[in-house]
Amino acid sequence: MKGQKTKGIIGILTGGGDVPGLNPAIRAVTIRALREGYKVIGIRRGWKGLIDIIRDPEYDNSDNFFELTEEIVNRAGRTGGTFLHTSRTRASHVPKASVPEHLQDKYTDDINDLTPEVLKNLDFIGVDFLIPIGGDDTLSYAVRLSQEGVRVVAIPKTMDNDVPGTDYCIGFSTCITRTISLTHDLRTSAGSHERILVLEVFGRYAGFTAMLPTLAGAANRCVIPEYQFDIELLTELLCEDRFTNPSRYSVVLVSEGATYSGGDMIFQSEEKDMFGHKKLGGIGDLISRQLKELTPQFNRGEAIDTITQKLGYLVRCGDPDALDSIVPMAYGNLALDLINKGLHGRLVILRNGRYDNAPIEIVTSSKKLVDVQKFYNTERLRPKYNSFEFMPQMIL
Repeated sequence: MKGQKTKGIIGILTGGGDVPGLNPAIRAVTIRALREGYKVIGIRRGWKGLIDIIRDPEYDNSDNFFELTEEIVNRAGRTGGTFLHTSRTRASHVPKASVPEHLQDKYTDDINDLTPEVLKNLDFIGVDFLIPIGGDDTLSYAVRLSQEGVRVVAIPKTMDNDVPGTDYCIGFSTCITRTISLTHDLRTSAGSHERILVLEVFGRYAGFTAMLPTLAGAANRCVIPEYQFDIELLTELLCEDRFTNPSRYSVVLVSEGATYSGGDMIFQSEEKDMFGHKKLGGIGDLISRQLKELTPQFNRGEAIDTITQKLGYLVRCGDPDALDSIVPMAYGNLALDLINKGLHGRLVILRNGRYDNAPIEIVTSSKKLVDVQKFYNTERLRPKYNSFEFMPQMIL
């Protein structure tokens, strides 16, 4: 079902968690591509859309992909989320129960590699260049497709800001902005009741979403996945912060992947997604309970009540902020620059304050984590406030 070509067909998809800034990126790619003579196909639900396709010209595959126009992307381009929808599908590791019905006779293993179907489906659609927008999970499969010969130009997205090779991922600024704003809103309740405010934020392996708001003054302390913390030390510090605060409250930001000294991550259940991740959640509640239990020894024998809030989807919903409107526009145009040059197997990036690109393999070459020795004060459980000269815009 190869469409009528001009300069070629560009496929675009979004995978993993939604963030503000995805629709502006889709818009930027589409507007530029159409005006330069390309056709653009939007693939629904990330990699899932590319395994569900039925390769029959007479079959209605509009639930899996459709042609993008300026009217469609302009309508959605200033909004949050992704109008292409998303999923946490890993096409190389599809459980038997998730194999599309029309492929179940062919793929019968407990875990199945559907990459051969993805390659055939891309050819069926007629995609010449593929632009996946996602985090390290989504883009790790893009690396696989690049190695299989697909012409891939990737765009980094994740509010955790933990895609290797780039200083900035779409969604991070809005996440930080919302975290700071919501934390300040919740201060009024914490102060009114003279409590300790415990806020759980996203961050499975990387603590950037807890570190940056704390650097900005939103919290007194933060605990991050990169450093196992001592709960008694945290309690003592928060009691100290509360005592020195005229309004008698203190605030701690807790990364969802943070762990106690000698402990493990806290999961909602044992169920795993296709990337092997269990759903995190609960560390904030656990810390909150233990803080109340431990506070009497640092507060003249009297327990201090806590307020616990999981910010969760509140920091990833809604419209993008200014940075997550501008960077996606630039990233989308950078992707078209590369395509026009015939370059692929690349990741568009921001590095040292400048837009650039890097080999897509950088996504799987390492983990992007907070440098604890450089940026985190392990004795005070908060960021280090040293010289900021020549630091990147986002510091970390």
